[in-house]
Amino acid sequence: MRHGKKVNHLGRKAAHRRSMMANMACSLIEHKRINTTLAKAKALKQFVEPLLTRSKAENNQTAEKGTHNRRIAFSNLRSKEAVTELFSTVAEKIGDRPGGYTRIIKLGNRLGDNAEMAMIELVDFNEIYNAGKAKKKTTRRSRRSKGKSEEAAPAAPGKPAKAAPEETVEAVAEAEAVTVEETGVEEAGVEETQAEAAPQESEDEVKKDDAEA
Repeated sequence: MRHGKKVNHLGRKAAHRRSMMANMACSLIEHKRINTTLAKAKALKQFVEPLLTRSKAENNQTAEKGTHNRRIAFSNLRSKEAVTELFSTVAEKIGDRPGGYTRIIKLGNRLGDNAEMAMIELVDFNEIYNAGKAKKKTTRRSRRSKGKSEEAAPAAPGKPAKAAPEETVEAVAEAEAVTVEETGVEEAGVEETQAEAAPQESEDEVKKDDAEA
């Protein structure tokens, strides 16, 4: 039974478990991703993320606190090279991230003992996942300014124009009706003038015929 078991012992004594976590954390900091069992990956995540937070906080603290954080990291990692890499390259890369520095991806079961395998990696060092994700600048704009800009901006050639309000639609309909009436009157006047001109032309032709005869 697991009553009160808050830590996964991973089948090892405390000293062996601390040494294993230190070695795995150094490998993760150096190579940025490692493959291990799912249980070890979850334990390593809890072990290494507080150290990543301490490395990131060094830039915003005094020199004395920065030295203190380095000493705590060294007592856990037991490697000068790993501490140097952690507080230089890794700390600079994860500076804008508020937490969740690692990602665990399941890889299926191992052939020999059917153990669940997983890959644990530092999120900011994965170039494939972060390739299409660009940081967006957040700006505050009021609704009024947004509405005015939409009214002033003309419609794009490839996009349909927005529906006009009811008042403008009615005005356009009235203008069209007026133009139709005017065109009808003009056409009627043209027909009358043509009708008047027609008989005069016929009379002139009759006179010409009489003169020739």
